[in-house]
Amino acid sequence: MNRYARQMILPEIGQAGQDRLRDARVLVVGAGGLGCPALQYLVGAGVGQITIIDPDHVEETNLHRQPLFKMSDLGTPKAEAAAAHLQAANPDVHLRAFVASLNPGNASDLVRNSDVVVDAADSFAVSYILSDTCQDLGVPFVSASALGFTGYVGAFCATAPSLRAVFPDLPSRSATCASVGVLGPVVGTIGAIQAQITLQILLKLDPSPLGQMTRIDLQNLRFGGFDFRSAPEPETQIPFISTSAITASDQVVELRDMSEFSDKIAPQAQRIDVADIDRFQPEQDRRVVLVCATGLRAWRAANMLIQANHTNLALLAARANS
Repeated sequence: MNRYARQMILPEIGQAGQDRLRDARVLVVGAGGLGCPALQYLVGAGVGQITIIDPDHVEETNLHRQPLFKMSDLGTPKAEAAAAHLQAANPDVHLRAFVASLNPGNASDLVRNSDVVVDAADSFAVSYILSDTCQDLGVPFVSASALGFTGYVGAFCATAPSLRAVFPDLPSRSATCASVGVLGPVVGTIGAIQAQITLQILLKLDPSPLGQMTRIDLQNLRFGGFDFRSAPEPETQIPFISTSAITASDQVVELRDMSEFSDKIAPQAQRIDVADIDRFQPEQDRRVVLVCATGLRAWRAANMLIQANHTNLALLAARANS
């Protein structure tokens, strides 16, 4: 019996659709709460090549929402542990695991070799790096976020607007599952929807999920969403760059204090608190690179400089480059 018989019997799939999945290449960024269910369903469906990238190792606090892992995986890189379990579940699929962060330096090569990119990274800096890269290369981008009992999933880029078109501004504070908390079935549901959307894109089903946003509120058992296909791209788009992209001519502003990062990220770096950024005077014809841990303070500082008519800016999220 063909392991894919129950999905191939669907008139929307059949042998032609299954062949399309077999030949597909998907990049999954993050093997955590969202990545685990997304990966399991993509592997189960027979997607031919899946690349997993994640810098983290399995911790016991992961297990309540990442049931792909076991106690015996504690301390093991998530990407490698996930690939091992998934390969055992379906030897038809070719899995590649990278124990690394997704950053502006490696994003283009990874995205360029993918038919769809799944963002399960739980990092807004990574989400924007991926969106910018997918937009440039014309690759569909399925991004999601989950906190507490709520979250969203959207299908961006390719024929749809980018993540920046829907979320032109970052949140006022950085919130993660570690700081706010999340219930396991919430990320399970949202990750499964990411897999569903990815399969629909690969199968070229009509209507396309590109340009559609789904919102999930599992505390009140409510689903909603909207169509954002007509959303305009923001006029100003400040890129995230990698550490290696800093040049000697850049003005580098280090927004982390000494307790966060004692060394200079570049020889010319100036340490300034984000609250004092209005006192900073950019030099004409020099790019200003704003550096912090997650990118949030850098984004806030950049918006303050834009209001003062300084637009030659770049952001660097140190955690996405570690």
